[in-house]
Amino acid sequence: MAALFVTSWTILSLICEWTGVVPSRRGFVAAPSNIMLGVVKLSPNEIAAALVAISFAAGLNVYATLATLGLLAHFSVLPLPPSLQLITSWWVISASIALFLLEFFADKIPAFDLVWNALHTFIRIPVAALLAYGATSQLSPEKQMLATLAGGLIALAAHGGKTAVRAAVTPSPEPLSNIGLSLGEDALAIFLTWFATRHPFIAAAVALCFVVVIVLLVRWVVRALRSLFRGAEGELVHQGPPAT
Repeated sequence: MAALFVTSWTILSLICEWTGVVPSRRGFVAAPSNIMLGVVKLSPNEIAAALVAISFAAGLNVYATLATLGLLAHFSVLPLPPSLQLITSWWVISASIALFLLEFFADKIPAFDLVWNALHTFIRIPVAALLAYGATSQLSPEKQMLATLAGGLIALAAHGGKTAVRAAVTPSPEPLSNIGLSLGEDALAIFLTWFATRHPFIAAAVALCFVVVIVLLVRWVVRALRSLFRGAEGELVHQGPPAT
């Protein structure tokens, strides 16, 4: 429920920014004109490169990505376009940090992580696509939709690759491999998001290298995704209420 809440809040926030209104005690009112101060200072090519890396990071850990972006923008390290300004809200940042901490522990439990990652197939990818959509609001509608599709596909590749590796490691009886992988994914998501703001082309190259490897192993990834949902379904069945 908490994950669905923060996802819904993020989507609502982005919609408010795109339509030029913000929520208040009196309902939705026009956004103040000084919101235009948050103008992206990256070139169009740098924005595209940064989006590649950030989309990949969101596919690994969407809450870490949102929290990192929000904090960077809030402290004026990364000026965001008007369509993404509400990511700097302390409500969104706090919710993202709280859910990141929840995922930090949930993602390291060998059985529960199957259910967690299966559910987040429907959170990480849409949020990555929304970020790409909001970041390219200055483009034509056709290019904006293309960027949105690319952001979603890159996040799907990251999520699928993460799942495939987990599927190979989870059967191991010792928990250290699963915990180590989870820590590495969290660190990579945070690092890529930050690095994309400093060196967008290098960050994009790193992300694309991972995507290429995942695409080359696409059949293994598909099998892993199927196993993920079957495993998640099995865990839900086994953890169901006892018969009376």
